[in-house]
Amino acid sequence: MNKILRLFGLALIVTFLTTAPALAQGSTASFNPQDLLRNALEWVDDLGPLGFAAFIAIYIVATIAFLPGSILTLGAGVVFGVIQGSICVFVGATLGASLAFLIGRYLARGWVSKRIAGNDKFNAIDKAVGREGFKIVLLTRLSPVFPFNLLNYGLGVTGVSLRDYVLGCVGMIPGTIMYVYIGSLAGSIATIGAENQPSDPTVQWAIRIIGFIATVAVTLYVTRIARKALQEAVPET
Repeated sequence: MNKILRLFGLALIVTFLTTAPALAQGSTASFNPQDLLRNALEWVDDLGPLGFAAFIAIYIVATIAFLPGSILTLGAGVVFGVIQGSICVFVGATLGASLAFLIGRYLARGWVSKRIAGNDKFNAIDKAVGREGFKIVLLTRLSPVFPFNLLNYGLGVTGVSLRDYVLGCVGMIPGTIMYVYIGSLAGSIATIGAENQPSDPTVQWAIRIIGFIATVAVTLYVTRIARKALQEAVPET
C-alpha cells in the first residue's frame, strides 16, 4: 500500500513537472498535453512491474485534470498489451471518473441547487434521472458523443447515486478494449496518436456502430423519462 501511495505521489509530481514548464512559458511555447502524456508513458514503461500502479495513478490525475485520456488508453496497449492494458485503463478511468463525480457533487451541486431552487420541472427531471441512473450512465459510457471528462463532473450534479454511477462505468469496457487493441498495433509510444498510426477497419467500424446505437438509445431513453417526469410534476388540467 505504501508503494502504491508513493507511486501516486510520483505520478502527481511527474504530471506537475511536465505540465508546469509548458504553462509557465505561456505564449512562447504551445502547451501540448499529448507530448506530456507520451513522456509519462515512457516513464511508466521503464518502471517494470510497478508501472501498473503508476499508470493507474497517472490516469486518475489526467481524468480529473481534463487531459486527453485517449493517449493513455492507446499507450496502454503498447506498454502492457491488450489484456493487462485494458484492465489498467478501466481501473484508472473508473477511479478517476468517480473522484471527478464526487468533486462535481460536493463542490458544484450546492451552487447548482441554489440556482434551480423552486424549479419544479428541473427537480422532477433530476429525480427521474436519479431513479434511472445506472441505465443512463451505462448508455452514456457506451456512446462516444458524450465527452468523458466533462460528463464525470456533470453527472455529479444530477441525482444519480454514486453506486449506480460506478456500476454504470462498465459501459466503458467495449470502447476501452477496442482502443487499447488499436494502440497495441502501433508498437511504439512515439507513434501513439499520430495520423499514420495503424488501425483495424473492423474495429473502427465496430466502435462507430456501438457508439451510434448507444447514442440513439440514451437520447430516446432520457427524453422519455424526462417527458414522464414533467407530466407527473405538471399534470394536464
